[in-house]
Amino acid sequence: HLLDDDNSEEGLHTIHSGRHEYAFSFELPQTPLATSFEGRHGSVRYWVKAELHRPWFLPVKLKKEFTVFEHIDINTPSLLSPQAGTKEKTLCCWFCTSGPISLSAKIERKGYTPGESIQIFAEIENCSSRVVVPKAAIYQTQAFYAKGKMKEVKQLVANLRGDSLSSGKTETWNGKQLKIPPVSPSILDCSIIRVEYSLMVYVDIPGAMDLFLNLPLVIGTIPLHPFGSRTSSVSSQCSMNMNWLGLTLPERPEAPPSYAEVVTEEQRQSSLAPMGACDDFERALSGPLFAYIQEFRFLPPPLYSEIDPNPDQPTDERPSCPSR
Repeated sequence: HLLDDDNSEEGLHTIHSGRHEYAFSFELPQTPLATSFEGRHGSVRYWVKAELHRPWFLPVKLKKEFTVFEHIDINTPSLLSPQAGTKEKTLCCWFCTSGPISLSAKIERKGYTPGESIQIFAEIENCSSRVVVPKAAIYQTQAFYAKGKMKEVKQLVANLRGDSLSSGKTETWNGKQLKIPPVSPSILDCSIIRVEYSLMVYVDIPGAMDLFLNLPLVIGTIPLHPFGSRTSSVSSQCSMNMNWLGLTLPERPEAPPSYAEVVTEEQRQSSLAPMGACDDFERALSGPLFAYIQEFRFLPPPLYSEIDPNPDQPTDERPSCPSR
C-alpha cells in the first residue's frame, strides 16, 4: 500500500487534481527465477500490477511487464569444453551394398551467446554411388510439462549448406561459420518449461535417411571473456607462456637510480686521473681517442634541455624541405 490508511481519518485520503507520483520498489527473491520466455504452449512472464481503489467506483488496474534473465555464464569449464562426434552410414539397395558415408564434426565449445558465430570443423567422405550434400543447422527445442504430460516443439534457428559431393569425393570444413541470431537464452532449471539448443551437422542423402551428428549447445547471457577462453589458440598460448610475467610485474614501475647513487665522486675523480699503466696502450691508440673515452667514462648523460653549443652548421649538412 503506497498510502497508509492508519495515518488518515476514517481511512480516507484527499488527493487534489493534478499529477501525483509515488515511488515504490520491490526486491526480487534470491531464489533463481526462470528467464522470461514466450512459447507456443506456454510462457514465463513477470509484471507489476498497480490498483487505485476509490469509494463507490470500480478499482483502476494497470499492469506493466518486465523481463527477467537468469544469467548463464559461458566462461564455466563445462561450457568451454569442445564438442565432437563421428558417424558412418552404409547404403544398401536390394542385394547391392555401396561404400560408406562418413562424417566427423567438432566445435570449439558448448556455450555461446546470441550474435556469435559457431566455427564448425568437419570432414565428410562420400564412398557411395550417390551425390550427397553436407549441411548444418541450429535447432531450438521447447519442452512443456503439465499434469504429467509433455509437449515438445522443435524450431529451426539458422542453417547453412555445403557443396555437393559426388562419389569418391571428400569435403573439409576448416572453421565454417554459422551465426547465431537473436534468440532467448537456454532455460535449464525450470520445472514446467525447458528450452534447449543443438547444432546438427548432417549429410543430406537422396533416397535414404540422412546421416547426422547432434552436438548440444547452451545459449548464455554472459559472453566469452576475451582473455579467459581455453579454446582460443592465441589467448591460451599467451596465458601459458606469459604467466610468469604477470606474477613478476609490480603495480607501478620503480624509478631508475640517480647518477650519484651509482658512481661516487671519488670514482669520478679517479677516472680523470692519469693512468700510468696504460701509457703504452694510449700511444697505441694515438692518445686523444683513449683520453676522450676516459674523460667521459663516469660522467652523467647530457640533459635533454641542454643547448647545442655549436648551433651553426654548414648548410650542406642540415636537411631542408623544398619550398613551395
